Order: sequence, then structure tokens, then C-alpha cells
Amino acid sequence: MIDPQPSEALPGEPPGASPAAVPVPYVPAYGTASLADLPGSMLASLGLPGDNTLALEPAPRVCLFLVDGLGAELLAAHPGAAPFLSAHVRGTLTAGFPSSTPTSLATLGTGAPPGEHGMVGIQMAVPGEGRLFNCLRWTAPGLSIDPDVWQPAPTVYERMAAAGVEPVYVAPAAFDGTGLTRAVYRGMRYRAAESPGERVEAVRQALREATFVTVYYGDIDRVGHFSGWGGGEWLEQLAVVDRMAERIAGALPPGAVLYVTADHGMINAVDKVDVDRRPDLREGVLMLGGEPRARHVYTSPGAASAVLETWREALRGRAWVVTREEAVSAGWFGRSVRREWLGRVGDVVAVPYGECVIVASAGEPVESSMIGYHGSLTPAEQNVPLVEIRR
Repeated sequence: MIDPQPSEALPGEPPGASPAAVPVPYVPAYGTASLADLPGSMLASLGLPGDNTLALEPAPRVCLFLVDGLGAELLAAHPGAAPFLSAHVRGTLTAGFPSSTPTSLATLGTGAPPGEHGMVGIQMAVPGEGRLFNCLRWTAPGLSIDPDVWQPAPTVYERMAAAGVEPVYVAPAAFDGTGLTRAVYRGMRYRAAESPGERVEAVRQALREATFVTVYYGDIDRVGHFSGWGGGEWLEQLAVVDRMAERIAGALPPGAVLYVTADHGMINAVDKVDVDRRPDLREGVLMLGGEPRARHVYTSPGAASAVLETWREALRGRAWVVTREEAVSAGWFGRSVRREWLGRVGDVVAVPYGECVIVASAGEPVESSMIGYHGSLTPAEQNVPLVEIRR
């Protein structure tokens, strides 16, 4: 498997900036070593139509353990807390942009990069309607958003079901029937399970009858957001994940394989730029979307150039600030972005690096109070592990 490499492009940086002082955007390795390449490879390993980009070996049954927030660099920093996972790392994949849960879930669910499935941020503009849609909570002012319309691409699970393979999804009951689940997991048979032990047992039972099982665990991400990654509570959750993986591996039927990966990594922020306390950063801005590490800035008519200049100057040395066209041409969302999705991308896209985040304390009080964040184009957020255990 080819490990991802950073891009050499530096869109939005000031002319003459010192290369040593300006980080390079770590553009996802779509088509070679990204989450978008994992679903097709797993399909191919099961003998179903799919591009086996990652060269996965055949297996009669596959279990995918998706750990929300378990970045490759985070795991590598604490091998003692996760000895089982650390001993079975096959390689590294990139999450995609933005490196966030709904985007990565859609990427894993469709086998396509964000520019093709259209889930290009947590908060996106509904093109032509002047309102923001939060696809994590699946909420928007006004009329509701139909998951089948917002994300119309067939899922890999629908493809499995059409081929006679019934995939099973093990996760908390609270996620069953949500808009996000419908958008990214169509075709799955949902199996609710709460505690780590209950999820392991649900996987054990599902593998007796199902060829493909996915199990989700999100508490390590939750702890990272509010306590920061690397602390005591976070390490406890990492140990929980390690034990879950070991128990699932022990429950695999003969010949089956367990893959463990994540949707993104994380950084701990120490530098917060609060847009709600910066009138200059609100000037000409119609809506502020995205998230603190990957902002979609939607501008008033005729204000895009002025907003771009203001944001670039205000965030110089802290963020890549580019136009929609620059972000698309740099391949941040994939090889291309479908025409109908372009309006979901901000007129200006602001992507902090280092330990900086762009918050909105009045509009997003909970998100603004966090410690751990993700979404950007840095290795700490982009790189996720691919762990493989065969029975």
C-alpha cells in the first residue's frame, strides 16, 4: 500500500513567504491511499465488483471497526495504551477534506471523495436558498433536507445488498434513523448496541450470518473534543478501543479479517480566532459555515474579493485562505467537484494549521469551548491508521 504524501501546492499564501515558515497543505491521497479507496478494496476482497487499490487479500467475511477520532499519529504517540492495535498496523490512509466525521462517513459509505458525494463540510450552504445545513445534526432552518436527495450516490452497502450480501451496522440506537445515517449507510441492516461489551457481542453474533459487518465507536473523539487528546481520560478510551479490537479479532470466524480505521485525527488548539469578536472578519460575510478547522465563508454579492483579502491578512501565518476555485483546483475535495455541489463550498475557504482554530463564540458556543479539533489539511488530522488482523 502506498502511504500518502503532502502536496507541493500552496494556494492562498502570500508571495515570497518563507517555505520553512509556511506549512504545506497535506492534500488527501485520493486514488492511492485514502478512505475513499478502502470500500472498493474491501468489496474486491469479498469477490464483489470493486477496485482493489489497496491490494487487500481475499476473505470470506470482513469486519470494519471504525473508531471516531483515532488518528494514525495519535495512535503512534501512545503504543503502550494500545499494544494490540499498534502491533497490527498495515499502513496509513488519508481521511479526505474536510477531515471530519460526516465527510468521512460519506466517503466510506460511497467509496467516493467529497467532491463526488457532496458532503463537503459539517455546515454547508443550501445552494440558492440562503440558509445553512448542518449535516452532522441533519438540521436546517425551513424545509427539511431529504438525505436521499442531498447525498444521492448509491452506497457500497446498497451495492453489496444488490449482490446478495447483507451488510450489518453495529452502533448506538440513537443514530438509527437519523438523516446522516440514511445518507451514508443506506443498504445496511442496523443493529443497535450501546456499551463496548454489547457492541463486541453484537459483532460476534452478526458475523455468524453476515459477510460484512461494520461497528462504530465514538467516545474517544468525544473525550478528545472536550478534554483534549493525549490526556488521562483520552488514554483510557484508547485502551477501551484496543480491548474491543482484540475481542472482536478473537471472535472472527476462520478466514475472516478485521480492519480498524478512523474518520480523522485531532489537534489540541491553543490559538482561537473568534469571528464574533472581530467585526473585520464579519464584514461582507453572509454566512459562516464549515467548522473551526475548515471554514466555508459565504459572502454577500460582490464582496468575495474584499473578504478574501481581509481574511488572508488577518490569518496570515495561521491558515490557508483560498477561493472556492483554488480549493477545487488544488484537489482538496478530490479530482473534481460536481457542478451541483459547487455552491456548497464557501466563496472563501479558510483552513487553519498549527494549533489555530476559527471559532464563533456567539453562534457556536459549544464548539468554541472545545480543546480538541479536526478538519484541516495537516498530517495529524488527515492520517488515519489501517489495522489488519486475519483469523
